Amino acid sequence: MLRRSARRRTLALQVRGGVVTAYAPTRLPETTIRAFVEAKRDWLAHHLDRQAQVAAAPPTPLPSDGAPISFLGEMLTLRAVPGLTQPVRVGHELRLLAADPAGLAAQVQAWRRAATPEPYTRLVRDFAARLGALDRLGTVRVSDTRSRWGSCTARGDIRLHWALSAAPLPVLEYVALHEAAHLLELNHSPRYWAHVARLMPDHRAQRAWLRAHGAELLA
Repeated sequence: MLRRSARRRTLALQVRGGVVTAYAPTRLPETTIRAFVEAKRDWLAHHLDRQAQVAAAPPTPLPSDGAPISFLGEMLTLRAVPGLTQPVRVGHELRLLAADPAGLAAQVQAWRRAATPEPYTRLVRDFAARLGALDRLGTVRVSDTRSRWGSCTARGDIRLHWALSAAPLPVLEYVALHEAAHLLELNHSPRYWAHVARLMPDHRAQRAWLRAHGAELLA
């Protein structure tokens, strides 16, 4: 789908609901637009595949008292405790306000969002330092977009999805490294992947896990 606007000055692509939309300036030649879309073929295929996985993924069972959850490579046990004012981690227990399963799920998600900024920041800063790019790093924040696991801007600001806290730790580390490497190369060129491989030779295995199971983290 192509949408033009007189106010737009740049080309942009959006993937939503399995549909690709190109946003372009009114007078931009179609040949230029086609070339841009062709250059983004791998990016488009990735996002179309990701959205298809999310749509097809079976719903994740709602949590209950005593259920295990994964957090940053650790296994925690959920405990519903009457009278709590907010979720709190005590050792290997995540204590929640007593509620129905849907209420417990909402509390787990809210707790993950609140608990991930500090460890995410440490992880990204460590990779940036090992890459020799710490001076290029801006802010590290938690995201909740369903279209990507992480992002890095030209200013060096990095975002990682809160749901990655439920993934195996090497998978989270891969995404953190993936974005930190963009501090050196804001692309996916051979030079970029060389930076990733230097610190994580088995990065393809983590990427494959995310492709196969990532939708389960968002279901």
